Amino acid sequence: MHSHIIPKNLPDWEKKFGYEGFIRLEHHKPNWANMMQGDNFFREINHNCWDPEVRMNEYEKYATQVQVVCTIPVLFTYFSKPQDGLEVARFLNDDLANLVNKYPKNYIGLGSLPMQDPELAVQELFRIKELGLKGVQIGSNIEDKNLNEPDFFPVWEACEKLRLAVLVHPWNMMGKKNMKKYWLPWLVGMPAETSRAMCSMIFGGIFDKFPNLRVNFCHASGSFLSTIGRIEHGYNSRPDLVAVDNSKNPREYCGHFWVDCITHDQDMLHYVLKMQGSKRVTLGTDYPFPLGDLEIGEFINRMNLEKSVVEDIFCNSTLEWLNLKKEMFI
Repeated sequence: MHSHIIPKNLPDWEKKFGYEGFIRLEHHKPNWANMMQGDNFFREINHNCWDPEVRMNEYEKYATQVQVVCTIPVLFTYFSKPQDGLEVARFLNDDLANLVNKYPKNYIGLGSLPMQDPELAVQELFRIKELGLKGVQIGSNIEDKNLNEPDFFPVWEACEKLRLAVLVHPWNMMGKKNMKKYWLPWLVGMPAETSRAMCSMIFGGIFDKFPNLRVNFCHASGSFLSTIGRIEHGYNSRPDLVAVDNSKNPREYCGHFWVDCITHDQDMLHYVLKMQGSKRVTLGTDYPFPLGDLEIGEFINRMNLEKSVVEDIFCNSTLEWLNLKKEMFI
């Protein structure tokens, strides 16, 4: 339920819109492309980032039939002018809808939103529903605005109304400029960003204001579940600072939201299952990127878990999060 895909051919939005920051692809050799931001190299990607047949063949090795796909977060473009961001989101969503329509038994799509303009984001949510996508992927912050900001309430309200699921992915990592060495933004910043998003939504009362909002957080909650004791202690010891918008203990929310299983560690996954319950842990991979679980749940198969727990992780919990039936894919 957590994998990334990109259209093989992207417009040159930088050229079209007249300013920098957008990603373009340079197909510099067969089956490979460089992701470029202006003249700056961002990442080299393989055709498993865009070719649905290649992806399906790779997944088949691990007995996986269905992939939930969403864009690569660097394409969020929350920095852009609102109408430009909407155009980018519409392009990505149309591409995903074509993929899902062509391979309905193999792909489920999560759309993109111009979150820098909540009114336009709501407008696109209605179109996403019409396209047949089952939810959206958003960043852990929107140009440094936390997800509890009242600006975003119309987005959560529309997601509830349209019964669209939400995947929160870490991006725009705090402290990134000051810790470039050792891949620290991805190793340290990303887990912190996910916890930032979760604490913001919990302490901001988002799950109480929008009780039917179905939210999944990437990378097994980042650092949230592993530091829930500290978070709870902060709530208890300084309610004047922490509990200003929500008087409920943050621990009470464990099991309300979903998290994926990407821990790369059996002991940590046991702990996540204890905190969340198997019905709230989904099979994430971050495929096709190297920091993901590219053996797709193999470490879970080696954990001697109850069959029902494995089935929840591999299938049932994702279907519940997305409000789908298993029969749709058989």
